Amino acid sequence: MSTRFAYWVPNVSGGLVTSTIEQRTDWGYEYNRKLAVLAEANGFEYALSQVRYMASYGAAYQHESTSFSLALLLATTKLKVIAAVHPGLWQPGVLAKLITTADHLSGGRAAVNVVSGWFKDEFTKLGEPWLEHDERYRRSEEFIRYLREIWTDEHAEFAGDFYRLHDFDLKPKPVDVPGRPHPEVFQGGNSSAARAMAGRVSDWYFSNGKDFDGVTEQIDEVNASAHRHGRTVKFGLNGFLIARDTEKEARETLREIVAKANVEAVHGFRDAVAQAGKSTSDQRGMWADSSFEDLVQYNDGFRTQLIGTPEQVAHRIVEYRKRGVDLLLLGFLHYLEEVEYFGRHVLPIVRDLEAEAERREEIPAGAQA
Repeated sequence: MSTRFAYWVPNVSGGLVTSTIEQRTDWGYEYNRKLAVLAEANGFEYALSQVRYMASYGAAYQHESTSFSLALLLATTKLKVIAAVHPGLWQPGVLAKLITTADHLSGGRAAVNVVSGWFKDEFTKLGEPWLEHDERYRRSEEFIRYLREIWTDEHAEFAGDFYRLHDFDLKPKPVDVPGRPHPEVFQGGNSSAARAMAGRVSDWYFSNGKDFDGVTEQIDEVNASAHRHGRTVKFGLNGFLIARDTEKEARETLREIVAKANVEAVHGFRDAVAQAGKSTSDQRGMWADSSFEDLVQYNDGFRTQLIGTPEQVAHRIVEYRKRGVDLLLLGFLHYLEEVEYFGRHVLPIVRDLEAEAERREEIPAGAQA
């Protein structure tokens, strides 16, 4: 099947790289409305609204993710918009009701990305407790189980350590979309706890930027967890895409981004996320092995190496698809120009290469849709 594409919604200030390089990207609604319409016309099926509650890592200003996602849903006709949400800052029944309303207003295009949390200050400064790493994932799993239960059962029941639900009938239920029992649930995280949880409860697993070996290892592990529970999980991979007419130009853009990095902000982010990665027992959490250059794009997007000419980028995308990546979550330096460039110059090559790979059975015809 064809690779799907999503983009990071720039609903926080500062762009997608922590650098003083020019980024012709704006965090306001009018810019994002125009971008959403442009993206769905250029091959993007999903958009992910970021969640930030306070200034961090160069993002001085932030629009809230669920309300911003609804605005983008109402501005488009096909785009599925994923709102990133934090268990611990949301009561899941209230969120379920909000997402259901957004789902009805958009004709079944609302989704959530359950973020277990890495920024301690966002919790403690709001007066909420900060849990240790694996406890955050235990809470997230209960949160997802609760959402799935309340969205699908007329007598919803759930009894966990963090959440309770007693004979609750949410009306209306989400839109009845063929092949989708409820709004799609995405989940991030690189740790062992995150991978195991994805196999048990999530529809999609988002990975930080990875090379071929790194993403293959994650896919294999999540699949093993999913198979033990009689489930299938789809895979999304973060990537920062720099496609230019020449490879030299693309590489020079990357070099300039890193050379102009906001060193103080990158180091601040590194310090903030140290607990998220290296606090895990096996030290496989997010950002556990990220270099300074990796952290200039705050989800390791350079590691995916979608950098070069349209042909080079397209070939790399298809190689990720062959390894089991269903969706690429992309960030750009100059969104409007580069999303259009992607749709015009990169995507047609991707589709041609995918068709050729399917004929050769390098991508199975029955692969995950």
